[in-house]
Amino acid sequence: MGHPAILTVDDDPSVSRAIARDLRRKYGEEYRILRASSAAEALDALREIKLRGGRVAVMLADYRMPQMNGIEFLEQAMDLFPNARRALLTAYADTDAAIQAINVVDVDHYLLKPWDPPEEKLYPVLDALLDAWQATGDREIEDIRVVGHRWSEPSYQIRDFLARNLVPYRWLAADEPEGRRLLEAAGVGPESVPLVVTADGRAMAQPSTAEVAEAAGLSTTPGRDFYDLIIVGGGPAGLGAAVYGASEGLKTLLVERTAVGGQAGQSSRIENYLGFPDGISGAQLTDRARRQAGKFEAELLNTREVTGLRLDGSARTLTFADGGEISAHSIVLATGVAYRPLQADGIARLTGSGVYYGSASTEGPACAGADVFIVGGANSAGQAALFFSRYAKKVTLLVRGDSLEASMSYYLIQQLGQTENIEVRTRCEVLSAHGDGHLQAITICENKGSLETTVECGALFIFIGAEPRTDWLGETVARDERGFVFTGPDLLANGSRPKGWDRDRDPFYLECSVPGIFAAGDVRANSVKRVASAVGEGAMAVTLVHRYLEAQ
Repeated sequence: MGHPAILTVDDDPSVSRAIARDLRRKYGEEYRILRASSAAEALDALREIKLRGGRVAVMLADYRMPQMNGIEFLEQAMDLFPNARRALLTAYADTDAAIQAINVVDVDHYLLKPWDPPEEKLYPVLDALLDAWQATGDREIEDIRVVGHRWSEPSYQIRDFLARNLVPYRWLAADEPEGRRLLEAAGVGPESVPLVVTADGRAMAQPSTAEVAEAAGLSTTPGRDFYDLIIVGGGPAGLGAAVYGASEGLKTLLVERTAVGGQAGQSSRIENYLGFPDGISGAQLTDRARRQAGKFEAELLNTREVTGLRLDGSARTLTFADGGEISAHSIVLATGVAYRPLQADGIARLTGSGVYYGSASTEGPACAGADVFIVGGANSAGQAALFFSRYAKKVTLLVRGDSLEASMSYYLIQQLGQTENIEVRTRCEVLSAHGDGHLQAITICENKGSLETTVECGALFIFIGAEPRTDWLGETVARDERGFVFTGPDLLANGSRPKGWDRDRDPFYLECSVPGIFAAGDVRANSVKRVASAVGEGAMAVTLVHRYLEAQ
């Protein structure tokens, strides 16, 4: 049982033999290739592997099988090996079912039959699945245990931090027997939650996210004092810049204050990103991008908040909230945007206790059977509605405008309309939130104030507006009245270069009002708010960094 297994399930003997043959040819030296002729036989094999302490890396299941189809099998197999990667083997006629499985059951991929030549149609997919599995192994999600209260905002913040940073953890309620035992063993009471217990048994009561990051093995200290390129912000633009900067030989550091992936990393499904016709979750895309940046030796610095920018001759120096500093030849600002606070009575008091900004995917199972409300009319709100519809009794999308067409992609509008437990209510606003200790109800204003109703609400998720995180730039870098960073042509007023510009050239397209400082993604004034454009701008910024450095 030393080698991890790749399991294939297909009731067609010829197909089963063929795929096992192709898998053995490429992976037979490092993996055990197992095949089963039915879902029941495969589940028996998985149970035996589990009992013997074995590991399963990938499960490949045919979609059309009698008694139990491939999707049903993979759902049950996940209970035995939750970290194994999952793929469906399907005919072209069943492509829609395969895509639905990816969206609903969290299948990682599907493969069309026939898969010849395997070098083009089979092995690249398996390579990616195996790389993803090797990054996490087949560990039980118990490396870190978090004890807390469902309605405790600090408890939620720690859970959300770990989940967004893809750190495996186990959640225990403080009033459950195991949670009480851990609190007692740590010598603290329920008032000390959240309690975080590491894999080696170290207990931390009410820790900061920086302390949790360090305990989880996330990097919080830079490896050097000076870099060629520092990227501020770890969303799609920042990750794109990190991959391209490091791959082209620049000493690159990415600084992220919360979680790599940004708002895109919270998305339950991104379906219009080029190259992923069956969609990909924000967490999966973030994980791949982070591993890719690491492969090229880009450094990722976690839980460090940048609070200032200083010019030291040709160096650009960033200051951190803890007083530390780091310098570089060039900087890319990729801080993205934050959701705008909802100005309504009770919202601030109940944030983290039933009211959440962004998708907060950790709350999905807790919404089972509840009435969930989502505020917002853009793509992120629509994706969240589809995600929570898997758990909630009903999901209501509250949209301030007259329709969704002006703010949401057509494919999402269609999916919302086809989901039975999702209702879209336009011309609506939330006036107030109510609850004793946690959210219990909200008051909604409809039809521009002509009707007010108070309804029960199990959870409220807010996706409104976009505010750039740029106050820390002060007067150093030119910004518009909302705080978005001016770049390139936007800096030229009547053909004149920005005040203080000391180069005998116009600013490059993504360059800010200070030479050597660039902006990419949503933080840039007049940018296109899409994942693909953010990644593209991150890559383009690196090209312009090279041009800047060559002229130094």
